[in-house]
Amino acid sequence: MKLVDRTHEAQSRSATTDLDYAALFEATPSPCAVLGPDLVLVEVNRAYLKAAGRTREDLLGRYLFDSFPENRADPKTNGMENLRASLDKVLQSREPDTMALQHCEIPMGRPEVAQKRWWLPVNTPILGPDRAVKWIVLRMDDVTPLIKAIAPGDEPSIERAAEETELYARALELNHLNQELRLAHMREHEMTVTLQRTMLMTPDFEHHDDVAVRYLPADDSLAVSGDWYDLIDLQDGRFALTIGDVVGHGLEAAAVMGMLRSVVNAAARTLERPAQALEVLGLFARSIEGAMNTTSINALVDPASRLITYTNAGHPPPVLLHSNGECELLNQALDPPLGARPQHVPCSQAGRSYIPGDTLVLYTDGLIERRGEDIDVGLDRLITTLGRHSNHDPEVLADALMSDLGVGSGLARDDIALIVVGL
Repeated sequence: MKLVDRTHEAQSRSATTDLDYAALFEATPSPCAVLGPDLVLVEVNRAYLKAAGRTREDLLGRYLFDSFPENRADPKTNGMENLRASLDKVLQSREPDTMALQHCEIPMGRPEVAQKRWWLPVNTPILGPDRAVKWIVLRMDDVTPLIKAIAPGDEPSIERAAEETELYARALELNHLNQELRLAHMREHEMTVTLQRTMLMTPDFEHHDDVAVRYLPADDSLAVSGDWYDLIDLQDGRFALTIGDVVGHGLEAAAVMGMLRSVVNAAARTLERPAQALEVLGLFARSIEGAMNTTSINALVDPASRLITYTNAGHPPPVLLHSNGECELLNQALDPPLGARPQHVPCSQAGRSYIPGDTLVLYTDGLIERRGEDIDVGLDRLITTLGRHSNHDPEVLADALMSDLGVGSGLARDDIALIVVGL
């Protein structure tokens, strides 16, 4: 419906501008011709007629190469042959084609009289609703004055000037292609960011004002990664927290992440014990290419009993931050990453009580790991930072962690996901 509305708006704007497109085409300073897919001339502008030395009646309705045959007297002149190849390419690819600089002789009124000129032709297809080529716009920029200005009178110098001009034209074309690549990369980046944001959306986050999350992809990825976080509201005020890290970066890892996140979300809602949900995830990971060796944590928070029950498959341990700045690593349950064992083995599970005012922090290894550094050094740095900001709310604490641990300075080389929960 929106597409129809926009089309109508575009037509309305076009109608209100009162532009005479035929007059614009006629006044275009570069010689332009419109060809049908059969290469019959259907329209030409004034500049084209002047350059060709022909009348409209001489050209319209005629096959292009009957109107401008090859100059048989000069075997070195191959402009029409090159033009034919370019037009064939446009018909096949349905993409514009910028030709190399062409040296050809245009008949001037009589077939026996020809004038040597240099042209920079561009052939652009106009597609119909069925994506077939409906017309081809042939634009020929006459660069003969430029060539003669660079090398007046001297034929070898003219040839060199033509080469230099063609190099310049190729540079312009390359710059245009680079701009198209940049635009394509921007569109791909926007698509991947939207994909990641959609996959990480959880409506249950809206019910928790005391939860902060952060996500940051690795520098060399397309703004997507295999890291995830999730919060799942359960019965009786309980809620589950999951976080995980798929091996690798980019779209492939993000696709695997999306599947694993969905599976553990469903399992956490239907199974009583966190370890059971992670066992289901481990079995599923064995059937998905790229999911092996994923690390993950599933934690169940019960405000009524003030108990955190957690299970860990090869993931960095959660941290329980007390209001006095002391930190506890929740490392009493730790199993290998998903699928790392030859046979499926039930996951271990542990529990830890908390008091109101504590903060639970779950994160992926990109937050603490540094190349060439022992993981314990990173954990100590995390604990020190948490102790320094123990009196902050989850949002401020999350920002402090991302800042103080060097994430913004580019020290982190891996994807980062972070959940900070005020208990």
